[in-house]
Amino acid sequence: MPTLETMLTVALAGLVLSATPGPSMLYVLSRSAGQSRRAGYASALGLGLGGILLAIATAFGLATLFRQFDWLMTGLRFLGSLYLIYLGYGLIRDSYVALDLTVTDTPTLHQSFGQIVWQGMWVELLNPKTVLFFSLFLPPFVDPSLTGQALQLQLIVLGALVPLTAIPSDLVVAWLGSTLSTSVSANPGVRKLLSWVGGLALVFIALNLHYEIL
Repeated sequence: MPTLETMLTVALAGLVLSATPGPSMLYVLSRSAGQSRRAGYASALGLGLGGILLAIATAFGLATLFRQFDWLMTGLRFLGSLYLIYLGYGLIRDSYVALDLTVTDTPTLHQSFGQIVWQGMWVELLNPKTVLFFSLFLPPFVDPSLTGQALQLQLIVLGALVPLTAIPSDLVVAWLGSTLSTSVSANPGVRKLLSWVGGLALVFIALNLHYEIL
């Protein structure tokens, strides 16, 4: 197991990184502003779960595999982009459905909490930059004398700290996004505009996987 000092250092670094504006924060903000606070919370938890799974996969050599086969990284980047564009389209499409249902006084359809968590998890898993981040960020904190299962365990523990420390800041972003949305969305047209902004933000994140805008 890593020392307490090492764990605190990694946790603090993860907290600072999560509080820095970037694609993950933009993703949570787009879901909370475009849909609801609940959707933002679910997205934050999904990203955290995806990060933990990637930390485990990295400990078992996933990052090394991606470095050896460049086409895997390229393929993952395109899959991630297509998935984000699909989610962005769905966010915009659902805004029209919700508006029509509101006009006819029929209850609005919503995705379940679990569905949004699942989507957030896949957004993180399909992000090749996250895999590279773990492979570059974690090694300096690992005891160089360790090998085998002891090394893997230390990588998993330290890697899991990064998404776990990111969840609180993502939850705050979700709350702020939904609060802003609620305060200005009494007008259905404004609500539709926010959904468009959220959907286009997801498309922007997809483009960022290729052009590194952020």
